[in-house]
Formats: sequence, C-alpha cells, structure tokens
Amino acid sequence: MQKLQYSVEIDAPREHVWETMLGDETYRQWVDVAWPGSRFKGEWTQGTEISFHGGEGQGGTLAHLTIVEPFSRVHAEHVAVIGEDGAADRESEMAKDWIGTLEHYTFTDKDGGTELVVDITTSPDWVEMFDSGWPAALQALKQLSEKG
Repeated sequence: MQKLQYSVEIDAPREHVWETMLGDETYRQWVDVAWPGSRFKGEWTQGTEISFHGGEGQGGTLAHLTIVEPFSRVHAEHVAVIGEDGAADRESEMAKDWIGTLEHYTFTDKDGGTELVVDITTSPDWVEMFDSGWPAALQALKQLSEKG
C-alpha cells in the first residue's frame, strides 16, 4: 500500500467547507472536474456504508465510514467495488486490489479559513488516478467554497 497526501487552504469556515465538500449537490460539482458524473449514495454518518458511483453506466465503490466527526474529520475504508449492475464485488482481482483503500479527510482552522488535508492509503495501481484527480478536485472545491 502506498500513502498519498493532498491539501488545500480555503478562505471559508470549516463548517462551510465541510458542507460544500459533503453536500449532495455541491459534491457533484467539485468532484466532476476529476471524475465526471460521480456521485454518492448514503449518509455521511459514522458506522454506515456509503457508495460512490461514476457517470452513467459506470460502477463504483463501497466504503465503510469508520470515523465521522462533523466539521473535523472523516475516515473511510473501501470494502468493495460496485459493478455496472450495482452488485458489490469483493472477489475479483480488481476488487481485491481496491479493498482496504483508506481515505481520511481532515478539516483544520488556519489563518481565518480552513486547511483540508486528504490522506489516502492505496495500492500502487490506483496512485495515478488519485494523483491526477485530487489536485484538480481540491481546486474546484476551493473555488466553490469561496464563492458561496
């Protein structure tokens, strides 16, 4: 597993950044620059599972939310890949490579705004996807958070 980290400073309060990042409508806007058509299904509640889906006709992933502290941090552990048919896959080689990927989001007050740090632990097979997506997604989140 490889550890990755991405961060952005946003000139907006933590609460606003949290709501912009995790709200259904705004999530779709900022994530679209990196992973077009992406959305989530579920609630950002500790102890629950949430699914992330790609654009039309694409599969996604299923994650268990191990920590959700509002306006502070979220920890998610990916537990399955979701096929185009909507079924959770835990057995294929791709699923076995993906399962265990961890995503941690930390929101911290900084200089009157918010620093958002995204820590990811994943298989080397997924590094390029995260490296090409997260920097652009965080810049889109910054713009969206600061305008509203």
